[in-house]
Amino acid sequence: MYAAFYSGMRDMKTKLIEAKDRLGGRMLFYPEKMIWDVGGVTPILCENLIRQLEEQARTFEPTLVFEQQIEGLDRQGDGTFLLTTACGEKHWTRTVIMAIGYGIYKMAKLELEGADRYEVTNLHYTVQELEPFRDKHVLISGGGDSAVDWANELEALAKSVTVVHRREKFGGLERNVLRMRESSVDVRTPYAVDKLHSISGDRIEQVTISHVETGESEMLEVDAIIVNHGMKSDFGPILDWGLNMGEWHANVSEKLETNIPGVFAAGDFVIYGSKLHLIAGTFTDAALAVNSAKLYMDPEADKVAYVSSHNSRFKEKNKALGVVE
Repeated sequence: MYAAFYSGMRDMKTKLIEAKDRLGGRMLFYPEKMIWDVGGVTPILCENLIRQLEEQARTFEPTLVFEQQIEGLDRQGDGTFLLTTACGEKHWTRTVIMAIGYGIYKMAKLELEGADRYEVTNLHYTVQELEPFRDKHVLISGGGDSAVDWANELEALAKSVTVVHRREKFGGLERNVLRMRESSVDVRTPYAVDKLHSISGDRIEQVTISHVETGESEMLEVDAIIVNHGMKSDFGPILDWGLNMGEWHANVSEKLETNIPGVFAAGDFVIYGSKLHLIAGTFTDAALAVNSAKLYMDPEADKVAYVSSHNSRFKEKNKALGVVE
C-alpha cells in the first residue's frame, strides 16, 4: 500500500494487484492488535492502521485489482513484462514490485489428534475481537510476537492468562516480553500442549501441558485456547520465476533489486544486509523499491521523490484541504 502511494509521488502509473478481496495482507489476521512501533503514529488498532494505509494508497488513484493471484511472469520482446493470473487475466507492465510477504498465508495448526473439531468453539488461531475472552481462563500456546502481544492485551480482560512455550526465550520484542513477565500472566517454559480434554464433547475444558525436557505433565482448566505457532507460507509458481531465493526470503540488493532486471521487491518477502523486520521498515523498503523502478525506466530521473512539502503532486491536494501555501 505504501509503495502504491509513493509510486504516485514519483508520478508513475500504478496498478496494485491483490490476491485477496481486500488490502491488508498479514495484518488482517490481527485486526484488534495494538500497533505501537510506527513512527509518528500513537498506539493504533491494526484494523485502523490498515484503513489509514489504504486511504493513503488511494491518494493518486492507482488501479486496484482484487482476487487475482499472479502466477506467471514473462519478459516480452520489447522488455516489458506479461503477468498472468490464476484466473487467466493478463497484465502488462514495465516494472514489477513484489510486496507479497510470505506468499499465501496459512496458520500453523495445533498438531494434536482431533484438535480441528474445536475450531468452531474455543480453539482459536487468531483473535478478531477481545471481548469474547472477558473473564475467561485463556491459554496461549506460542512464543512469537503475536503470542506475547495477545497475552499483554488479554491480561487485564481475562480471568487468567497462561502462556505455554517450548523454549525459554521468546521471539517478541524485548519490552513486550518484559511487560508480560512482570504482569499476572502465568508463563510456562519450556512446556508444550500435549493433550486436549473435553467433557462436553464440543469444547475443550482441560489441557495437559508437558515439560519438553523432563516429560513432567500438568493439567490446566481452560475456557479458551489461542494457538500462535506462526504461519506456513506458500509462494506457489513464483518459485519457478528464477528469483534468487533463500529459505524464506528473496535475496535483494540494498536498492531492493532482485536478480531479474526490472523486478524489485519489498517488505517481509526480502532479505538484505540492513533489513529491518518491522512495519516501519517496510515503508523504507517500499520507497527504495519504487525509486529503483523509476530509475530503471528513466535513468535520468531524480533518485528520490521530493518531500511532500515541495512535491508538485500535492499542490492541488493541499488546496483541496484548504492549505494556503
